[in-house]
Amino acid sequence: MSAEVNPEVSAEVSRVLVTGGSGYLGTHLVAALLRAGRPVRATVRSAAREAGLRAAVRRGGADDGALEVVAADLTADDGWRAAAAGCAEVHHVASPIPVVQPDDPDDLIVPARDGVLRALRAAREAGARRVVLTSSFAAVGYTPKPVAEFTEDDWTDPDTPGLAPYPRSKTLAERAAWEWLAREGGIELVVVNPTFILGPTLTTELRSSTYLVKMMLEGSMSVAPRQRFGVVDVRDVADLHLRAMAEPKAAGRRFLAVGAGPTLGFLQVADVLRRRMGPLGARVPTREAAGAEPPRPVIRNDRAREELGWRPRDVETTIVQTAESLRDLGMLEDRRGGQRRT
Repeated sequence: MSAEVNPEVSAEVSRVLVTGGSGYLGTHLVAALLRAGRPVRATVRSAAREAGLRAAVRRGGADDGALEVVAADLTADDGWRAAAAGCAEVHHVASPIPVVQPDDPDDLIVPARDGVLRALRAAREAGARRVVLTSSFAAVGYTPKPVAEFTEDDWTDPDTPGLAPYPRSKTLAERAAWEWLAREGGIELVVVNPTFILGPTLTTELRSSTYLVKMMLEGSMSVAPRQRFGVVDVRDVADLHLRAMAEPKAAGRRFLAVGAGPTLGFLQVADVLRRRMGPLGARVPTREAAGAEPPRPVIRNDRAREELGWRPRDVETTIVQTAESLRDLGMLEDRRGGQRRT
């Protein structure tokens, strides 16, 4: 369906809206846009997050003078119309990401699904031409299939037995976005589906992925979970967002984001840290939890590479630079003495 874009809203002069601007990916995306000379409006859950966002953007080498910060929560209507006003381009990054899975799946499903619909409605009402949505590989490849090779044509079945709340929330939120677009129209939608995001953090708030690397380095993860997954650099996901926004032919498409190299497990992440980080990697786990060997998925990034010219970093570089950023920001505790390691 073709979008009816408001010609009075120009991408060249309008602010770009980034929801969830204070998060791990959001800060990188905001910084990248500002470095490119684009004025940005970023949403945060509360005004208390503004100072942290501005500090993160400056760590990312950007001047925050062209950054406007506004409050808008995924669970409430307040603030969304004002956030989108005058924005021709919207990157919807905000979504709940837990360190541990909640007891009540609705704690994730409701804000993820309702939040994306609030962002889409606000963007269309503002006359935006396109929304680029951060979804997840969790919405693509969490339902078993005979051959564990995944492309953008695959979908996780939200009714898969034993499916955890997080992949269910990502699947239902992305489904809701596509269904809303088919029903309502009036705007373009592109979806980015990242695998496990790592890479240097600009924010000092721990997110689920960086928290796991922190646990490894501090020695609090004695046994590596037995999982197999793809890894992608947070900077490359931000770059893919920008490419997805800029390419006219990307409208209506999904793009898997996975870094260069094969899928791996947490024990292999630990092996990289031990080999590359010297004394800092001495306490990482050396064994994996017991159990059967899980499928090692093959995750295709051909569409992003061929249609958008996307070139992700190799996974080992991403893992190393994740650890270096945690060290450089003083976010690691020396479990032997309780002091931060810098």
